[in-house]
Amino acid sequence: MNGQTYVTVFTDRYGVGPEGQINDFITRRGDRLLLADQIDLNAMVARYGAPLEIAYCPQIALQIERMRGWAEVARERSGYAGDFIYAYATKANFAEEVVRTAIGAGAHYETSAAADVAIAHHLWQQGVLSPDRFIFCNGSKDSAYIAAIIALRHAGFARVVPVIDDLDELEALAAQCREPLLLGVRERHAPKDVDADHPGGERFGLTPEEIMHVVERLRHTPHRLVMYHAMVGSQIEDPSAWNERLAHSAEAYARLRQQAPSLQLFNFGGGMPTSAYSLDFRFDYVGFLERLMNTLASVCAAYDVPHPALIGEFGRYTVASHNVFIMEVGRVKRGQGGAPDWVLLNGSLMVSLPDSLIVPGQEFIILPLDGWDRPAHPVRLAGRLTCDSDDFFPRPGSPPLILPEPYPGQKIAFFGVGAYQQMIAGRGGAHHCLTPEMRRIIIERDEDALVVREVAPQSLGQIMSLLGYACETLELPSHQPEHTPVERRALREPVRPPRPVRRRTVLRNTSSPRYGADHREMGTRSRSRGYAGMRA
Repeated sequence: MNGQTYVTVFTDRYGVGPEGQINDFITRRGDRLLLADQIDLNAMVARYGAPLEIAYCPQIALQIERMRGWAEVARERSGYAGDFIYAYATKANFAEEVVRTAIGAGAHYETSAAADVAIAHHLWQQGVLSPDRFIFCNGSKDSAYIAAIIALRHAGFARVVPVIDDLDELEALAAQCREPLLLGVRERHAPKDVDADHPGGERFGLTPEEIMHVVERLRHTPHRLVMYHAMVGSQIEDPSAWNERLAHSAEAYARLRQQAPSLQLFNFGGGMPTSAYSLDFRFDYVGFLERLMNTLASVCAAYDVPHPALIGEFGRYTVASHNVFIMEVGRVKRGQGGAPDWVLLNGSLMVSLPDSLIVPGQEFIILPLDGWDRPAHPVRLAGRLTCDSDDFFPRPGSPPLILPEPYPGQKIAFFGVGAYQQMIAGRGGAHHCLTPEMRRIIIERDEDALVVREVAPQSLGQIMSLLGYACETLELPSHQPEHTPVERRALREPVRPPRPVRRRTVLRNTSSPRYGADHREMGTRSRSRGYAGMRA
């Protein structure tokens, strides 16, 4: 690095100065790193210590509002007559506060398993999920999944749409469901057309011949085929190639629409990329949607069929950027033979960030909270709480990770961790090397206030109990670090404990870019104090 400071190297690499906006959800102000320009991560760590997870749910609503706004611009430019329907793919993050926030921001619901349908059923009964929303049921469906769909329909939810993935599913639904069903079909790609980065996707869906069988089978039943599902891949950053693939699906939709007049929805599936994983990210969302709408409009005109409502299923895009993990450097071991230093963190990367181990080429945005004026160094991060040689990042063949010269006590923030990481690693379980889950701070908006919850990290006794040991009270000696006092500032917006009964809320923007107030911490002990982790 020729003695350059980290801030100089960072500025040269990304064209971002040491002060101001870094990307669409990370800001640096006065040597402090902020999430969504609201959450002062330095202050959060000073108050709660590290490792620490921070979930800022208003970011989810912002992501949804942005995409719906871009879709509206694309509709106006293209003259597209169909509606735009935003569906949240809940498998990206099933956490209650996440799903509720997405629904509150107007998202429809996409399921992948029987338990997911049960959650949707519960949210509908609680009044959180409105009956005017769609519930799209994707994936291969075993008997439990089919039973959950039928139970939801028999209970009175009319807009559940099972997407047929196998002809046996159709027969089971037709035989067991007493109420008329809205149904979808998912196209199955030929092996030569499957995304090379996601070869497992070839197993889903129906061939053209099987889709026509569905049409014929439904002709004399009360059930209606309403949706055509086209799915290309995941985190697709080449809009031209994506649109070219979807153009073939648009033609297939139009031909099918001539045979099935009830067809009215075109689902282009998931794959929408997110800025959560790389500071180099660039994607023209409006341009992609405008081109897709123009393609659909042109194809529909050629086949003399109406424009369908356009559905997108957004998983990573919806939730990846709302979460951040912060870990602390426990020890630094010098690299050998000119190799980068080993930076040992008070956590486990393979437990907290499983995608770093199992998804080839997976990136995360990793930034230091402090030390930006120190010399820049290539480093290798490793989990100190495991004794596993695979617990490190970046992976072999990946670009080097540049951070300030490491030192014990240094705080490192991992962004883009809100999608899939905890769903794959599991929440509340016994993890590799008995690594406990980190303390969790959940921040939500409720009308004109913020609701803040603190969930304590797992105890050793809880973990041992999960493994069958009768040691619920077993604990290790702990050392509580002395946290730096956090400056208390004047309150701009109240933060209050959550109401005992969940209800549907409307998220509203606020004119104040900073927050701070008293809150009640839940999940451990209750107490009120100034909440200075947000800029006040």
